[in-house]
Amino acid sequence: MRTIRIGSGAGYAGDRIEPAVELMEKGNLNYIIFECLAERTIALGQKEKLKDATKGYNSFLEYRMNHILPLLKDNNIKVITNMGAANVKAAADKTLEIANQLGVKGIKIAYVTGDDISDNLDFYADYKVLETGYQLKEMKANIMSANAYMGCEGITEALKNGADVVITGRVSDPALVIGALVYEFGWDADKDADKMGQAVLAGHLLECAGQVTGGYYADPGYKEVPNLDRLGYPLVEIDASGAFVLSKVEGSGGIITTDTCKEQMIYEIHNPKAYLTPDAIADFSKVKFTQEGNDRVRVENATSHGKPKELKVSIGYEDCYIGEGEISYGGANCLSRARLAEDVVRKRLNLIGAKLEEYRCDYIGYNSLYRDKLSTLPNGETNSEIRLRISGRTKDEWNAAQIANEVEALYTNGPAGGGGVVKRVEQIVSVCSIFVARKDVTATVHYLEVE
Repeated sequence: MRTIRIGSGAGYAGDRIEPAVELMEKGNLNYIIFECLAERTIALGQKEKLKDATKGYNSFLEYRMNHILPLLKDNNIKVITNMGAANVKAAADKTLEIANQLGVKGIKIAYVTGDDISDNLDFYADYKVLETGYQLKEMKANIMSANAYMGCEGITEALKNGADVVITGRVSDPALVIGALVYEFGWDADKDADKMGQAVLAGHLLECAGQVTGGYYADPGYKEVPNLDRLGYPLVEIDASGAFVLSKVEGSGGIITTDTCKEQMIYEIHNPKAYLTPDAIADFSKVKFTQEGNDRVRVENATSHGKPKELKVSIGYEDCYIGEGEISYGGANCLSRARLAEDVVRKRLNLIGAKLEEYRCDYIGYNSLYRDKLSTLPNGETNSEIRLRISGRTKDEWNAAQIANEVEALYTNGPAGGGGVVKRVEQIVSVCSIFVARKDVTATVHYLEVE
């Protein structure tokens, strides 16, 4: 039975390139995906695009394409990526330019549009925002982007028309893999429930790259992972039955075990029995992982329940400003001095009339992760150093700056022994969601050719 090999070249926007190169050189791949979008990424890309119409795609695109385009050609591997972010056409144009510069000839570049529905938001003005319950029209003035999570349709169409590189904006993460599998095997969500469930799971296990090969699993003394500095990225070997084996290049760092797979499978899914993706409602409740050998895990028994009638739309909006400052105190009595410093800053902000929507103080090394639920160290240990972080949420930049400035003023205004001040003021882009009818979103595929 014919087997397709798909590798994962990136699990987030700024991921490493060496594991992808290793996969393309040694993995005997048919496809490699680069999954590079987080929830806020497109909104931030849109902000960049407003300043420069040629930008808004993934900032590592040029770096990655310079490495992978020659390997794509030499090893006959197709590349599928969502690095287009907020400016898919510009990403494709840049890829074409790089291919010409490198002398990589005879390839077809496809880019998929249709996820950006920002021009149609008036149609959804009365829709309730999932996270807040407010109507969308109440946020209109602050909205920067609105992108629907599309499925694999555009990717599959591009592959049918001979694309070697497929660049998308917002698609679901598993769609990068599902698109290739639907093209290769002709699976259908309504007719091939088990196979489409397996396709979603294959995409889900690959989408975060090094997480499933031990990166997010590693915990020294409890869960050992060898050669983490040379972490290899995963690949799947899948055939027309839908069953697949997850593995990595021999000799690369990391591990693939049933446990690393289980941890990745439950990552970011709201309901294992009904994981909503545009291509299929996946059911992972009966999935079986079997260790077949060193760094080889067989994956079976995912299924699905048709397609959802609606698509999620991720809406980016200008939310607030965050002002923050950090300062360190060390040696005897350092926690008490840090507490005094926080008391000074809090009273100073009140004295100067700073308007804050939210205020937070963290004693890093004491309670910044777990607050007061776990602030006593085991075995009678005491603090030898404390990093004080004070932050606040404000509506405007000026008030945010006051927080940062008051932390910096601790240098000379006490308490004793403070050092290493860092201060920041940042405008925050946040994300909320609505659901729209599937029929409202249509993928369109465009092509560029390197002669």
